[in-house]
Amino acid sequence: MATCDNCGSHVTAHYKRVFADNQGVLHACSNCQPQTEMLNGAGAGD
Repeated sequence: MATCDNCGSHVTAHYKRVFADNQGVLHACSNCQPQTEMLNGAGAGD
């Protein structure tokens, strides 16, 4: 089961693969950040 490395919320493996950084770390998810921020790279720590 994939989780957000910031808040621990459950995310799908596909979501983590798409939004995480190159090392597989998901710095934020849609529970932590608005979806627009996620689309701008928040999950990868940008």
